[in-house]
Amino acid sequence: MKNLILTTAALAVAGSFAMADGHAVVRLGTEGAYAPYNFINDAGEVDGFERELGDELCLRAELTCEWVTNEWDSIIPNLVSGNYDAIIAGMSITDERKEVIDFSEAYTQPDPSAFLAMGDVDLTTAVIAAQSSTIQASYVTGIVGATLLEFASPDETIAAVKAGEADAVLADKAFLEPIAMSDAEMSFVGDDVLIGGGIGLGVRQSDTELRDKFTAAIQSMKADGTLNELIVNWLPGSATF
Repeated sequence: MKNLILTTAALAVAGSFAMADGHAVVRLGTEGAYAPYNFINDAGEVDGFERELGDELCLRAELTCEWVTNEWDSIIPNLVSGNYDAIIAGMSITDERKEVIDFSEAYTQPDPSAFLAMGDVDLTTAVIAAQSSTIQASYVTGIVGATLLEFASPDETIAAVKAGEADAVLADKAFLEPIAMSDAEMSFVGDDVLIGGGIGLGVRQSDTELRDKFTAAIQSMKADGTLNELIVNWLPGSATF
């Protein structure tokens, strides 16, 4: 497991958030590798839809927030261990995950997932790449006749298709659309699929107060239309509230 990369200052592991200038300091954990939801920009900072959303949620909830990046495959264990206080990383709300952590209210609708390939593919017999521990990986296991090929990062799934290791990749369509537009050899195949219950912030099951603060801030952004503005700006084609 790679060490955590702190995008602000080094932080001691703790089970609860600290205080600064009268506001709670909350560490937001993200992957930083799943544009347009979250990515690292040229300045080396977390950017994207969830960076802008997270900063606004913290402002409304009167929380002082610091950003932490962590590899996807250990993002839930490191939340539970106290290495940060909330996950905001394109994580869909599922019953399986709710057995381990809790979630805020969803800040996106269930977003379409799509298959991207180099040509015509029979998905019922294909080798399909997906990022490990995702709703897409779980979905592929339910396709009778298909073979799942898992990778640690989303970029590796694309590389596997281009290298011929996999016939197609299944991922959020918002992630795949820019790739399809920039690479003439790749195109969508099959039908879009809706998986999961939308995306929310993940928190430890004991942090009900923090969960409720984020949910109230999300509801506030829904009510005044600012959440829909972010969705339209960063996730064109995704359903709004």
